[in-house]
Amino acid sequence: MTEPQLWHDVDDYFTGLLAPPDDALTDALNDSDAAGLPHINVAPPQGKLLHLLAVIQGATRILEIGTLGGYSTIWLARALPQDGRLITLEYSERHAEVARRNLARAGLDKITEVRVGPALDSLARLADEGDGNAAPFDLVFIDADKVNNPRYVEWAVKLTRPGSLIILDNVVRGGAVTDATSDDPSVLGTRESLDLFATHPKLTATAVQTVGSKGYDGFALARVLP
Repeated sequence: MTEPQLWHDVDDYFTGLLAPPDDALTDALNDSDAAGLPHINVAPPQGKLLHLLAVIQGATRILEIGTLGGYSTIWLARALPQDGRLITLEYSERHAEVARRNLARAGLDKITEVRVGPALDSLARLADEGDGNAAPFDLVFIDADKVNNPRYVEWAVKLTRPGSLIILDNVVRGGAVTDATSDDPSVLGTRESLDLFATHPKLTATAVQTVGSKGYDGFALARVLP
């Protein structure tokens, strides 16, 4: 058995045992596929991990950068209390429409908001809202274009509080993240964002390699310090 097939089989086993799909999650994936969205959503075990991190964090406000069809958004929003709030940022109006339908079908449209446009513009507007005493975010999940990851991390620090979590997805790049000579914009953005995780005075962080149905990848996790 090849390694990739074994990774798939183990993911399937973990999913069936620990993160079994329900109608809302299955429909979200099916609708995303029918709409022609790329197959880059998190795998079910990773979605369950996001959910558990948000629960452990006691998150009441979550920010997601990169919505796609709303699959990870559902996992995260389900961790919120009834008066919680999740704001997710999506560049594509077409993707946002799919996500809104999926969130409504999951019964989460009252506590979630999909904002459309370049994320850096949306983040600047969120900061302006924060000047009006809006509460900071308890958890930020970054899963968007990798070129702008360093800027997303910088904004995440500004929009959070001591004790908040920042999760950065897709940091391994199939191992290319170790190539200091790479000219791949996604690798460069990832390396710069990891450098920020390592050197920012308000962050303590680690990164984890993963294998599974999404191949060889990983994520970084940072806690905001006082």
